[in-house]
Amino acid sequence: MEERSSEIPAFYRRTVAERRAFVQKWAKLTPEEAKAFEFPPGIDPGTIDRMIENVIGVMPLPLGVATNFRINGIDYLIPMAIEEPSVVAAASNAAKLVRAAGGFTAETTPPVMIGQIQILDVPDPEAARHRILHQRDRLLEAANAKDPVLVKFGGGAKDLEVRIVPSTRGVMVVVHILVDARDAGGMNAVNTMCEALAPEIGRLAGGRPVLRIISNLAVHRLARAHATFPANLLKTKTSTGPQVVDSILDAYALAVADPYRCATHNKGIMNGVDAVVVATGNDFRAIEAGAHSYAALKSTGLGTAILPLTTYEKDPNGNLVGTIEIPVPVGLIGGATAVHPTAKANVKILGVKSASELGMVLASVGLAQNFAALRALATEGIQRGHMELHARNLAVSAGARSDEVDRVVGRLVKNHQVRFDRAKAFIEELRKHK
Repeated sequence: MEERSSEIPAFYRRTVAERRAFVQKWAKLTPEEAKAFEFPPGIDPGTIDRMIENVIGVMPLPLGVATNFRINGIDYLIPMAIEEPSVVAAASNAAKLVRAAGGFTAETTPPVMIGQIQILDVPDPEAARHRILHQRDRLLEAANAKDPVLVKFGGGAKDLEVRIVPSTRGVMVVVHILVDARDAGGMNAVNTMCEALAPEIGRLAGGRPVLRIISNLAVHRLARAHATFPANLLKTKTSTGPQVVDSILDAYALAVADPYRCATHNKGIMNGVDAVVVATGNDFRAIEAGAHSYAALKSTGLGTAILPLTTYEKDPNGNLVGTIEIPVPVGLIGGATAVHPTAKANVKILGVKSASELGMVLASVGLAQNFAALRALATEGIQRGHMELHARNLAVSAGARSDEVDRVVGRLVKNHQVRFDRAKAFIEELRKHK
């Protein structure tokens, strides 16, 4: 067996084509398989090569557009990049129902991010807290000197918080710098301010600075949305509208009571949120970490490990009312949003003019997606819509031609045999009869 080594000196200095050729040889990829790494039309390889290290290609995701969304009286087409079937359709269908009741109403708090400075070995933590807060104005002025452009546009460091945090390494003094990031995600500005202030805060505390970094638990940068889902539009072949409302409330109650259900409940919200975050070139890992941490923070002292990011209630007319509150540390300035050509085009499709507006869109999409999942679970089950789309993917991967796909999907779904081996068998049968 040929011995291979992944120790490749100066691999980053090679061209994209050279790296790709090396990887093709390493993995014994066929020329046909290697074509999967080629850049699609409209994508400049040089731009992608500068975004991350050791680039060999791109990993395209299906990009769809959710329709029917009306938020605060404004219509939106919402680009969503995701590989999971039924997400775009579910969001669009939920938005259509909400539209009949006037659309989504959304709002955001100011775009304030948290930077953390960790100080250890402080002999008098409580006194240190007071010494730091006493120098609040001077420290904020020093932080803002690091980003005068952000300050010029109304942002910058706005306040300080000092926390005393017990730990296995002793009591820590943790200072929070609250920074209004305006239309940026805020990472670079916040991290720069934290690093600039850490030595002086360490001196004031009489301790040793360690971490100086942004927090992804953006509790001060929230988006909220609410919507009414008319009961008369929720009826199915087997259930009345009021019955569907009650079933959704029952499903929601389980998410409140049971962390095992709540994890999946919140995942359904993030199906919609992440798809828009990815499409606009924002950091979906930060959004995910912040959302699930916020869900856990909401449950503090309530006897449960985690709570849903949405709530559902019944209004006096029997309609279902849904609300959502999530952290939205997203931006329209800097990062991939300002560089990636597809992300820039998607932002233009979306038409948002500020990070706050993007946050309101995310909250509305998350609520729509969550409602659609609950409705399916509480009525026909989640698999019906999923399986038809899954069958289509199976048919294609099994080798069905474009003129064969619909017939193969029909057989798979009708026979309740949505499996790769049955797709292959149906394709062979079709061609045999031809």
